[in-house]
Amino acid sequence: MKIGLYFGTFNPIHVGHLIIANYMVENSDLDEIWMVVTPHNPFKKKSSLLENHHRFELVYRATENYNKIKPSDIEFKLPQPNYTVHTLAHIADKYPNKEFCLIMGEDNLKSFNKWKNFEVILENHHIYVYPRIADGSLDHQFKEHSKIHKVTAPIVQISSTMIRNGIKNGQNIKPMLTPEVWQYIDEMNFYKK
Repeated sequence: MKIGLYFGTFNPIHVGHLIIANYMVENSDLDEIWMVVTPHNPFKKKSSLLENHHRFELVYRATENYNKIKPSDIEFKLPQPNYTVHTLAHIADKYPNKEFCLIMGEDNLKSFNKWKNFEVILENHHIYVYPRIADGSLDHQFKEHSKIHKVTAPIVQISSTMIRNGIKNGQNIKPMLTPEVWQYIDEMNFYKK
């Protein structure tokens, strides 16, 4: 079984994440997508994050009706800050009968050479890249790499930041979230301050 790992803080998960995950699993050789909820990204401020269990609950609710998309809290039990290379080693060890691939946006691929042990990741895993509008150019070593696969998924210009700001400013952001995710955010009064 070939599984695509889609890492994110998902603060909150929105329809853009689901559009990309669903497109990837339906238009590639991946059998499943695991939405890996990241406890703390070394490049993001932790203060704006909802608690881990709340973000996992949002991902669980958002993916409930998708057979091929699963929530994952695998990083919650790993040392922090989490580095993808460590998570991939852990997950491959825990599930030796599955092949794990990495899903990332083109913007992340542009800075991939700054990731911890990126060469090890490329040596052991395929990477599926979806398009993003971003500045900067792609490092020549990633342009024609045999393990990097560009998937012509739709470009989705929705961000979790946009949603958090919209909620804080009293705007209607419901179309950007699944009803289950919106209900939980609304009930819990998240992002209003």
